[in-house]
Amino acid sequence: MKLPVQTLLFSPQPTFFNVGYWHQAHSFVRGNWRNSNTTSPMILQKCCHDMDLLLWLTGKTCESVSSFGDTYLFKPQCAPEGAALRCLDGCKAKDHCPFDAEKIYLKDPKIGVENGYTQWPVNVLTLHPTVESVTQAIQNGPYGRCVYHCDNNVVDHQVVNLKMTDGSTISHTMCAFTATGSRYAKFMGTMGEIIADMTANTIQITPFGKDTETIDINQIASDFFGHGGGDKRMVEDFIDMLLLGNGPSGHTTTVEQSVESHYCAFAAEESRLHNGAVVELDKFRK
Repeated sequence: MKLPVQTLLFSPQPTFFNVGYWHQAHSFVRGNWRNSNTTSPMILQKCCHDMDLLLWLTGKTCESVSSFGDTYLFKPQCAPEGAALRCLDGCKAKDHCPFDAEKIYLKDPKIGVENGYTQWPVNVLTLHPTVESVTQAIQNGPYGRCVYHCDNNVVDHQVVNLKMTDGSTISHTMCAFTATGSRYAKFMGTMGEIIADMTANTIQITPFGKDTETIDINQIASDFFGHGGGDKRMVEDFIDMLLLGNGPSGHTTTVEQSVESHYCAFAAEESRLHNGAVVELDKFRK
């Protein structure tokens, strides 16, 4: 459901994307998306769909972008004393390191294979996750490397500021240093505000001078696997388009909107690399 732009929305800010400490270590320090020279910038890989949603929700177009971000922690000079190149090679910092591969992939209460979990992310390490196969993967593969001694260059924190063509603004923050991975957005409008919390699965709508209405998503949906349940619904909508010959539904973004969100992500990375310089989006639309 799109937001009531005409009566409520002025500009969404801020929005927060909490990557999660172990997810950052898994995907963006040790994993496939760790190096922008071989894959893509962090804000494109992880947050282009945030930009996609924000543009779709507001029905607005971005005029210019500025951004700051860097690799704050995951680099050799930040390694604790006694850190080994691999987690299982006698690392003396292991006990106090939350990024220890054994803690994440083997012993974690939610995603550790020792606790019976065999889905993502442990199935990235080995096709058929067991304690033995995951241990071997940590011993020999990329996911057992020390997070301070990898070939990563993508950021672990970044802020993006967007100026829209109507003069409103959006502020988006991506950060690795969070306990869980989720999204939080506050939309501040001329007639009220909306707060969406992906962790709590709630949407709070507060028209100025009136009571807050809380929509509990848990009461209307049960499957939140795959980006809050979005992956399954997106595929279902795509199949319906193919089978029924329909165009995009009201809850699906268009190709043009998705391309626009990628423009924003590329502009954010260019700004970041140039110390926050303002980048005009028309540069990417030509």
